[in-house]
Amino acid sequence: MAIGKRRGGPRRSPESILVVGLGRFGSAVALSLIEMDKEVMAIDENAELVQRFASELTHVVQADTTDEEALRQLGVDSFDRAVVAIGSDIEASVLTVLALSEAGVEEIWAKAITPKHGKILARVGAHHVVYPERAMGKRVAHQITGSLEDYLEFEGYALARIQAPTVLWGVPLGESEVRSRYHITVVGIRAEGQKYTYTDLDTIAHRGDELIISGSTKAVEKFSALPHDAPRRPHEEL
Repeated sequence: MAIGKRRGGPRRSPESILVVGLGRFGSAVALSLIEMDKEVMAIDENAELVQRFASELTHVVQADTTDEEALRQLGVDSFDRAVVAIGSDIEASVLTVLALSEAGVEEIWAKAITPKHGKILARVGAHHVVYPERAMGKRVAHQITGSLEDYLEFEGYALARIQAPTVLWGVPLGESEVRSRYHITVVGIRAEGQKYTYTDLDTIAHRGDELIISGSTKAVEKFSALPHDAPRRPHEEL
């Protein structure tokens, strides 16, 4: 077991989070947590990855996370939250989740490759199972096939960023009957060059405005497919 350089000692506070696996997903999670001023202890078997991130994370350790004794020596039982971001090694991810669960970690997030993998992770102790590749695939698919600028889906509910459709141009939201007609809620609006603001019944959208909408996945998909640009006149340039 080897320990990389550290940016201060690994204090076990509510702001300290354990990240296991420093591949693309794990390192992105760890670095994002650092940007949020959280303390991160990261563990990976790969010595090269440990050295690469040693100066960027609070504490980085090279260790085999399927080894319960190694985890005990690292004091993982003092962490309330952990992220198991191990990639294609399904056995290692399952054994690591099991070891963390038995160590008493209260909240375990785990990356899964397949639905079966996810079910196993949940059974051995993962409280939250995530499918980053599948989630990103859905986002890209929605962006490619519709007017969605960004998209987030969870349990049949969706939040999306879209161009304001023509049916809302120049009409106060209270008069547009957008909820009753399309079963979505316009949460925010942003004109070009401006910041997002909350909407109310008097909010009026114009051509080129961006909206943040929420609703069921089907309702959001249907609303985002509405025309969002006026017909081009013959003399207008492309």
